[in-house]
Amino acid sequence: MKSTLSRLPLTSDAIAAMVCAICVILGAVALHLQWLGVALLVLPAGYVIGGYQSAREGITTLFKERELDVDLLMIVAALGAALLGLWQHDYSFILDGALLILIFAVSGAMESYAMDRTERSIRGLMSLTPDTARILVNGQEEWVSVTQLQLGDRILVKPGERIPTDSLVQAGKTTIDEGPITGESMPIDKTIGDLVFAGTLNGNGVLTLEVHQPPASSLIQRVIQLVEQAQTETPPSQQFVERFERVYARAIVILGLLLLILPPFWLGWSWETTIYRALIFLVVASPCALMAAIMPTLLSGIANGARQGILFKTGAQLELMGRAQAIAFDKTGTLTMGQPRVYQVIAAPGFSESAVLTLAAALEFYSEHPIGQAITKYAQELGDPIPDAASIQADPGQGIHGLVSGLPTLVGRQSFVRSQVYDLPDQLMAVNDRLEYEGKTIAWVAQAGAILGLIAIADTVRPEAMDAIAQLRTLGIEHIVMLTGDNVHTAEQIAQVVGIDRVYAELLPEDKLRVIKQLQQTYQTVIMVGDGINDAPAMAQSSVGIAMGAAGSDLALQTADVVLMSDRLDKIAVAIRLGRRAQSIIKQNILFSIGIMGLLLVFNFVGNITLPFGVIGHEGSTILVILSGLRLLKR
Repeated sequence: MKSTLSRLPLTSDAIAAMVCAICVILGAVALHLQWLGVALLVLPAGYVIGGYQSAREGITTLFKERELDVDLLMIVAALGAALLGLWQHDYSFILDGALLILIFAVSGAMESYAMDRTERSIRGLMSLTPDTARILVNGQEEWVSVTQLQLGDRILVKPGERIPTDSLVQAGKTTIDEGPITGESMPIDKTIGDLVFAGTLNGNGVLTLEVHQPPASSLIQRVIQLVEQAQTETPPSQQFVERFERVYARAIVILGLLLLILPPFWLGWSWETTIYRALIFLVVASPCALMAAIMPTLLSGIANGARQGILFKTGAQLELMGRAQAIAFDKTGTLTMGQPRVYQVIAAPGFSESAVLTLAAALEFYSEHPIGQAITKYAQELGDPIPDAASIQADPGQGIHGLVSGLPTLVGRQSFVRSQVYDLPDQLMAVNDRLEYEGKTIAWVAQAGAILGLIAIADTVRPEAMDAIAQLRTLGIEHIVMLTGDNVHTAEQIAQVVGIDRVYAELLPEDKLRVIKQLQQTYQTVIMVGDGINDAPAMAQSSVGIAMGAAGSDLALQTADVVLMSDRLDKIAVAIRLGRRAQSIIKQNILFSIGIMGLLLVFNFVGNITLPFGVIGHEGSTILVILSGLRLLKR
């Protein structure tokens, strides 16, 4: 297995570190052989090559922002060692300074490597999207740039090709590997009317797709934009550490100056010893490891989440996920699929359920209403032959009527059917009342003046919802509630199925916001999970707002702090575990960096450590902290 250093990308930082290492090695050999001229040539070259970037950044910070940073402290310490060596004619001090520059350069290259690792997910996502698409124009195939695609364009995708942009399936049937985008482990079946995402891999079928939104608005482009945004924004904990660094750097300079003046008088040190100890103090007291304790960890966590279909917009949200004590769920489109399905078909005496369903489907086949589409889809799934219909007319909000097999047929609300059929069976009325109490929507079916039966339609619970709630309870989440605008009975039915104890029903958007505020007063860190426009205010108020990526509205996606790209609720538990791991690693890194710094400071004054030992201890701890943060890249 190759070493970590051998896998470093050949960036300018890595090249500078390698050239600096060659100069330092040659300088050490030259000093050993007493070739002073060679040593005084290659060691300063190592100073310039290895320290140029840090010196430039430190001087820029000093003059533009009027602030001191650790880069400048390192350069001052190295130059101080060199001047001390020239003053004392002890050129080993110059080598010590060169070693400081070298290890600092290697540390910078390692940090660049760490940042590169966390950015590979973005480059990987970008490489998934094809640059061109095969469109159909008057039955002929043409290749065009993806950026030139227009709404309504028809795209042909053959087996084994990647989807060029988010589209709707117009013709064909296949399986799609959505793993790189949504984190789904298994291919997903796709057929006419289904949505497919840019960058996903087509299976064995041939698809004709219709572009329904601009390519720039595709799911993968939103992922790339939001991950890039997350990497440029600084979380509160890192902002605190950066403010601390500015104050701390000034304090280190002041203490360093005091160490140059007081020890010869108080401790009887020689000036050579005093200067040397002050230089070591500048090195070991610099908070490099502390500065690296947070961001590499959070960026690694963001990259890890992106690979699993969990998009954190900022590192701050990753931190907060680990502290969550309460979670509020929207119902429709979040705990449920948001798509009505046939729940039950009840036939009147003398008729069959199949007859009720097929007669209703004959009319609803021509309806664009979600309930009508649900009835038609269910009938098609059962495979019963659907008779032809004629003279079809829809009454918006009421139902639909027409001729089926030459007989007048109606499907719709009870009041709509009652206007044509006055005598409704008491048995079916009782069933209707019970199902409506449970929150089901009822479509009555009548033909030729007789009631054939009724069809109950309901939203379906997401398959993973029960397991997701159970996982959250296992993680120790104290309070899980449902917030919905639906009626109490429907909400309680869904809550009972998925395992939620507390329900807030019949809420307006401002009511959801009020409940979130109340929960925050008790539980501090509260997560809100939703998908719709009416969830956006509550998501904005919550500590962490989580949106359903595929089903969510644009406003919900913009408002949310975390996006579940595959709409899988069980990913919430994964995100919380990731947040807790991040918190744990950050705490370990901070304690480790402070501990090593304290030990080195003590050894500097009582153990007479050398500058190279101080450099190795200081920069080594920084590299270890960065590598520790990279642990979060692993699932």
